[in-house]
This record gives sequence, C-alpha cells and structure tokens, in this order.
Amino acid sequence: MAQMAVVDGDGHIFENDADLFEFLEPPYQGNRIVLAFPFFPTLDGYHRGALTARRGLYVGDFSVTAKTWLDFMDEVNVESTVLYPSTGLSYGLIQDPVWAVAVAKAYNNWLSERFQKESDRLRGVALIPLQNVPEAVKELRRAVTELGMIGAVLPANGGDLGVRKPLGDPEFWPIFEEAERLDCALAVHGAPSQGIGLDLFNRFACSMALEHPFSLMIQMTSMVFEGVFERFPALRVGYLEAGTGWVPYMMDRLDRQHEVSGLEKGGHTEYSDWMKKTPSDYVKGGKLFFSCEGGEESLRYAVERLGNEGLIFASDFPHENDATRCKHEIDEMLERPDLSDETKQKILVDNTVRFYGR
Repeated sequence: MAQMAVVDGDGHIFENDADLFEFLEPPYQGNRIVLAFPFFPTLDGYHRGALTARRGLYVGDFSVTAKTWLDFMDEVNVESTVLYPSTGLSYGLIQDPVWAVAVAKAYNNWLSERFQKESDRLRGVALIPLQNVPEAVKELRRAVTELGMIGAVLPANGGDLGVRKPLGDPEFWPIFEEAERLDCALAVHGAPSQGIGLDLFNRFACSMALEHPFSLMIQMTSMVFEGVFERFPALRVGYLEAGTGWVPYMMDRLDRQHEVSGLEKGGHTEYSDWMKKTPSDYVKGGKLFFSCEGGEESLRYAVERLGNEGLIFASDFPHENDATRCKHEIDEMLERPDLSDETKQKILVDNTVRFYGR
C-alpha cells in the first residue's frame, strides 16, 4: 500500500481579486473601481496570510498555480485533487445577490481556465450564489455541463449576513434537485467563524479549533431534520475539514433528539414530515462523506460507527500542510494498525472517487 497513489478529496487554491478581475462580465468588466474593495468579505477578523507567515510554512514569493499543484502531487504521490477556494469560502457572507452571482461566475471561469484546462489531475468545485437560488441552479448546471466541474461548495456559515438560512431550508431544495439530476457532489466546507459564538476569541487557535466542526454540525443538523436526505435520496454531500470525531457524537445527539421530539399524542413532531428514518441512518447511509486525518485517535471508532464508505482523505494543501506534512499524514494513515487495508484503500482512493463521481 505504500506505493498507492492517493486521490485527494480537498485541496485549495489562492484566488485574488486581480486574478478574477479579467473574468468579470459587464457591467464590472474592465471597471477598476471594483478593485478598490475586496471581492469577498473577510472570513473573520484574522489575516490568514499573516498567520501563515508567522508559522514560517512558506517563505518568499509564494503563489499557487497549476504547476505548484502538479509538482506537489508528484512529490507526495497524489494522483489527482479536488480544488476548493480560500478567500472564496466567505462567499456566503456576500450581502448583494447581484454581486454574488457575478463573482461566482468569474471565479468559476478563472478556475476552469487556470487550473482545469492545465491538467485533468486538477478538478474544481464551483461557487454558486445561494443568495439567489434560481441563479445558483443555473450556475451549478453551467459549471458541471460546460466547465466540467465535479460539483459545488456550499457555505457552512453565512454569519447572519448574506445566506441567512441553514442549508436544510426548503428554499435551497432546487439546488439539491439539480445536483441530484446532474449526479454531482455538493460539499459543505467550513471557514468563517462569524456569528457562531466564537467572536469573543482573539487567538486564532481557539477559533480554528471550533469554527469548522461547529458550522458543520449546524448544517448537517439542519439538512437531516429538514428531511433533505429523504427527499433527495441520491444526493451526495460532504462535510469537510473538521475530522470525524464529531460525527459519532452528532449521530447520538440527533438520534436522542429525534426520539424525544417524535410523534406525540397531539400528532406533532419537532422535525420535518419528510424524515422517515432516524438521523444516524441517514448519516451512515453511504451518501454523506466526511474528511479525515491520518492521526485522529477517534478515527477507528468513527469507522465502527459509520462504516468505511463515507470517509475521505483531504490534503488541505497549501493551507495547513506543505509536502512534508502531507506525506507524514499519509504515512500515519498507512501505518495505522487499527484500520484494515481495505479501509485505508477506501479512505485514500475509493471513497473520494465515489463521492465526486466523475
């Protein structure tokens, strides 16, 4: 297994406003006034570049291009990757629906041109403007059928700004219907910490430890209790960058609430009528996917509870991992005595292929 070429389920690029500017459509095309303000809202009050500089992870003239990724994959023995945004992870905070549509299209065109067309080892997920659901459906369809992308990223946290409803809300169901029809993946990816009780911290480690799992817990709870996975049984959804330790806990927590909030004498339930099974049945049903890390002590227990069908490896390059750290995490996974070779194969290759489906 040491010679296995890994399929990476979650990598990143660094998009900047100057990159996207040339891909904007009218009335923004060529109008440099738009560069006077950031295209995407800040994720929170932290400057991610300053934090990375302090860690000394990258020094000097650093940029992420298709070649950067191809060189990294060759060094680490990664066959292919799926590319997610960085600053664009805050797109759910955009207040202006018209701008949300424009910047999503520009980002998707730029990603297709600068990365996907350079190598079929680089596959992209689209930004779609949930601030305008009909336009989000159209952009998802365009991204998959015209740009060759393998799905879309959903905002884990709108911060009480742009996308003000949880993802299970029926307003977003046309997006799930279209994703099911296109047979493409949707991924909920954490990042912004605004509005979920973390704003009192001034140390990034505190926010970073909690912002991903808390936001994913919120969104998975909404989608399960609103009946999304019953209404759209073929829908594949990933919850990324929070590890797996939170998942068994939430299975128990949601099952408990499902039991105590069930049908009483008055004939009323505290969850959607679409729900026909217990929450844990949906979580471990093979349509929900969770990124995991090689050194997680709780991973074995997650496999016991979830099975080995819904766990995928994520490099997170170039955010927290460089090539050295990524190789270490892969080695940690391969060397684990508490996971079978079959499970390692599924985590490092097979499940990622099944999730993204293309």
